[in-house]
Amino acid sequence: MDLDLRKLRYFVAVAEELHFGRAAERLHIAQPVLSRQIRSLEDELGAEVFDRGRRGTLLTPAGKQLLEDAVPLLASAQALVRRVKSSAQGTQSLTIGFMPGITVTPAMIAFAALHPDVKVRLLRTTWEDQVAVLLDGRADVGIVRLPIDRQGLEVRLLFQEPRLVMVPVGHRLADRRSVTVKDLAAEHLLQDPNAVPEWRDVALELRSGERAEVPVIHQVEEKLELVAAGAGICVLPLSTANFYTRPDVIPLPVDDLGPNEVALAWAAARRSLFIRDFAEAAADTLSPGPHAADTSAQAHHGERNPSAD
Repeated sequence: MDLDLRKLRYFVAVAEELHFGRAAERLHIAQPVLSRQIRSLEDELGAEVFDRGRRGTLLTPAGKQLLEDAVPLLASAQALVRRVKSSAQGTQSLTIGFMPGITVTPAMIAFAALHPDVKVRLLRTTWEDQVAVLLDGRADVGIVRLPIDRQGLEVRLLFQEPRLVMVPVGHRLADRRSVTVKDLAAEHLLQDPNAVPEWRDVALELRSGERAEVPVIHQVEEKLELVAAGAGICVLPLSTANFYTRPDVIPLPVDDLGPNEVALAWAAARRSLFIRDFAEAAADTLSPGPHAADTSAQAHHGERNPSAD
């Protein structure tokens, strides 16, 4: 049996919405058409993927398995189409995804020395899409910040770097040379608590159930604007904190906060010479930067706040 990718896309839409009407609107098709296509898919698979009962639309065990397999399969199909179209243009290229604060230039220069005729493109990513761009082909290789879902990926660790807490000027902790996670227990974190499990385990706002809603934040600049305005704190890797400096936000080392890990990742099914050579170039040239060795944010903090001595 050959799977129909269009029907799979329809299935994923319904599985994510758990509502045929909303899924039909999202797909810009009529609901009866969508229902017929899902029935046809179930007939082809020989299994019901949705439980259409009084409780609404729910995934069956078979549906849960199909969703788990369908999402990466559709992403791989998208990636295939992108790569074929790029190849048809007759230009060899390598697209590199990278997270904010990470300097890619040394690896690009080393790669270009090996492949001067390959066009190198850069794609800035976020926590939300750093994996998706690899699976759907928007990027060939990515410099990612762990943890990530490693399913379908080859991952190679590059380096570790400290994480800092960002507080506004005038904050009660701003004159400290460093803090502990316990010092931050009463603060409002402008991030997913799971991104900072050390804080999550002691956070007063989580224990009390009174955590204020955190708006969707896509860019580092947005986080720092909110920090500067006194809306809360955020935790950033050292390289990101050093890159996005501003006079109204203070970076503080956190003594008992685990490091951030930076890694290279690409789709495990890829067998590209360009990816392999870029991976070697990145391993040879990329590092946390000159500030990481002495946790320079502490030194900079001391320079801005002499009284902290």
